[in-house]
Amino acid sequence: MPVSAVTPIVSGEYSHHRDRAPMAARVSFTQVRMEVEVERCRAECQWDRIPAIIDQMQAARFHEDDDYGMLLMSEALLEECLQENIDLLRSCTPLTDKTQPKLCRAKGHLNSVLSRGRLTPRYLNEALLLMAKVHYVQGRYRDAQGMCARVGLEELTQDIQPTYHLRLLAEAFVIKGLSLDHQAVSSVSRVRLSEREEESLSCFLRACDAALSFLQELDKTVSTPHSKTPKASLLPPPPDMDLGYFLQAALQSAYLCLLQRGHLAQGSHQLRRVLRVVECRGSQSFRKAAARKLAEVLLSSVSEDSYWPPLGPPPSAWLHREGAAASKDAIYPTVKPPQRYNTDGCFCPQDVVEEAVLLLLITESMASGEAVISRLPDQAEARKASLQDASSVYDLLTIGMARRGQYGMLSECLERAMKFSFNEFHLWHQLGLSLMAAGKGVGAVSVFKECSRMRPEDPSLPLLAAKVCIGQLHWFEEAEALSQSVLSMGEEAGEFLPRAYLALGLSCSLQASEATLKADRNEFNKRALQALNKAHSLDPQDAQIAMYLSLQLALIRQVSVALEPLQAALSLRGDDVNSLHLLTLLLSAQKHHRHALDTLNLALSQHPGNFNLLFTKVKLEEALFGPAAALQTCEEMLQSWQIRYDVSRSSETDDSSSIPMAERVEVSPGARKPSIHLALPDFQDASTGSPSPSSVAASRLEAALSEVSDLSSTRRQGPMYIWATLERIWLQAGELFMADSRLKEAQFCIAEASALFPNSHSVLLQRGRLAELRGQLDEAKGLYDEALAINPTGESILVHMGRLLVKTDRVHLGEKVLRDAVQVHSTSHEAWSGLGEALQLLGSSQAPECFLTALELEASCPIRPFTIIPREL
Repeated sequence: MPVSAVTPIVSGEYSHHRDRAPMAARVSFTQVRMEVEVERCRAECQWDRIPAIIDQMQAARFHEDDDYGMLLMSEALLEECLQENIDLLRSCTPLTDKTQPKLCRAKGHLNSVLSRGRLTPRYLNEALLLMAKVHYVQGRYRDAQGMCARVGLEELTQDIQPTYHLRLLAEAFVIKGLSLDHQAVSSVSRVRLSEREEESLSCFLRACDAALSFLQELDKTVSTPHSKTPKASLLPPPPDMDLGYFLQAALQSAYLCLLQRGHLAQGSHQLRRVLRVVECRGSQSFRKAAARKLAEVLLSSVSEDSYWPPLGPPPSAWLHREGAAASKDAIYPTVKPPQRYNTDGCFCPQDVVEEAVLLLLITESMASGEAVISRLPDQAEARKASLQDASSVYDLLTIGMARRGQYGMLSECLERAMKFSFNEFHLWHQLGLSLMAAGKGVGAVSVFKECSRMRPEDPSLPLLAAKVCIGQLHWFEEAEALSQSVLSMGEEAGEFLPRAYLALGLSCSLQASEATLKADRNEFNKRALQALNKAHSLDPQDAQIAMYLSLQLALIRQVSVALEPLQAALSLRGDDVNSLHLLTLLLSAQKHHRHALDTLNLALSQHPGNFNLLFTKVKLEEALFGPAAALQTCEEMLQSWQIRYDVSRSSETDDSSSIPMAERVEVSPGARKPSIHLALPDFQDASTGSPSPSSVAASRLEAALSEVSDLSSTRRQGPMYIWATLERIWLQAGELFMADSRLKEAQFCIAEASALFPNSHSVLLQRGRLAELRGQLDEAKGLYDEALAINPTGESILVHMGRLLVKTDRVHLGEKVLRDAVQVHSTSHEAWSGLGEALQLLGSSQAPECFLTALELEASCPIRPFTIIPREL
């Protein structure tokens, strides 16, 4: 380490400086104006204006008897040098005299000033601080520490002082702290190392408060100009000052030091402290960085259970783990506390994710507002920096909002970023994923197509768009085209090639299910089977591909052949719910209902509460044990639904909670009004089994319907799918009651479903069936007509309508309806059987053929349609 040229002088001669005589009683107005202008330029760091002011001072012969002008020139040269080399300073690269002429000149001026000793104590302190800064940037940290130790800090902390003295105070503390940190690396003694760390931390805390106070005082100075300053000399203030390296270090070193040492609680506490400081000009960029850092710490290091409120001190358990008795700001009192916001009556986050997301939303509004949108070449660096800054915020927002399932809000935030994200793949990709998660399929497909335009070599992007087309939008032709675009890449698609064939097979299979013409349906089924076989041959270790190949074989009623790829899928992934469900359906199609129920119970043991499995269990129990046994499972399904989606309870919780409704679980309702009781009706006398008196039944039905109205009033509080599930449970129970000839109970269940979705085609179908069983045939036909108007291709609706028409002697019309059913649902044995009955009444010779087809199809018919297995990527 080179020896400082001024070190001997500091130790010996600087203390013999010569105080100058006091200023004359009458000071000229010009001199006052110049001194105020100098102080303002030094406070606002307008170093380019200093040389002109020095020339004016020399022309007016001010400060002829001291070296004040040389001090100002050295400061201006030094600060300009630091501004030009801020990247080197951030990388801790020492500056040299040979490569930095401004630094060399500033150092020479300071050596001359300090050697002559003609400065007053106030300006001598400033010269010592400037020399400490020179030593630090040149890597002489011990000399920098020595200079800071000789500065009279009491001179800088007086009540009446120039604003720029607070900046010098902050820089003095941070230079001392950084110098101690650099020296600590070579320390041998552990005790001494700990002492240095504590001393440097105390310097950083004081530097932070002094820097914040400086920015606040500077803001007041700009807002309220000096009374003695003429208006003509006032220039409009810049919109935001550019903080230098040492001022930035003063603001950030305290919390960065704590976090780097693993003191997460104290670092978070320090970040919260600085964010409560009253905002001022120049602090926006710092506040943005601090808020982002605090959010990062909260999301990465603080759990839900260990979270503590923002206005309180860190928990003692955290402090004990970090080896501290109290937070550092309480141990080291500040020399100049900044003004902070009043916290009385302010909003306080309730959990760690809520605080992090609020911080990030504030930061995002600042980052998006400050983003550079100009595409000019000279703005490229600024545009890149602002984009990187904004991207880091959006990445953290993605993490925070995904924990709460707030994908809709996340997509809105990312949409705001599009104004400065031209051809920026990462943000576009994040937007597409958020739109897909939020259920905004049309926007997601458009965004993924734009991403694919940016990276045409990436096969995952068209497949993501195809996933949305298949799962959310039912755009099967579009999905097929997207899959073909990946297949056209050939071997370049790599591991995505089998997935592309899978997507093609699924899109063709789904188009086959929707096709109304038999030729089209057969063609789509053929193409789907070819694509799935190709996918399975390319990747035989993909369990999902093997399962969907088995499903496609099942859909075309090749039941025995479908078992082979399904066994391969289960050997690869034995706990897959769709594979186990498909195996259950295949066993039921082979009329092995007992084995099917055993398989289903195995699946339910691994996936309890899966309603799709439970509906199949109801059908199997009805086939094996009768409707009464299956009704018990319906009762369990109602209870399971209520436990999982109890909206009446969750609505009593705090509406401001950021936890989604479906995730809230009420453990103990206590003395509050109990939630709506969901249970199957029983309108029979328990002792004799005979029907109860009609008056009792009517009163119970009236009470039940009042509960239904209560439930209907709350149904908009949750997602639609949970209410669709409840509707299906009630309709399934009603169907079982009708099979057990308990029509009053069936009416109750259908009324429950109707209260949820009165215009549902499923509800209208069941109401029609109930009316038909009661002999109200005209009412039944009207309800079937309404159901057909909503769902013209519904299999059950067409079959029941056709048979009702045949029953009411409108055989020709019934035949036409049943032919439509057979045309759309060629594998429905009930439709073929009904058509055979109609043709038999008409004396047609085609009736036996229809009956034979019905018997053949019934032999391979599963307990529920194979189409209940979701087909999605």
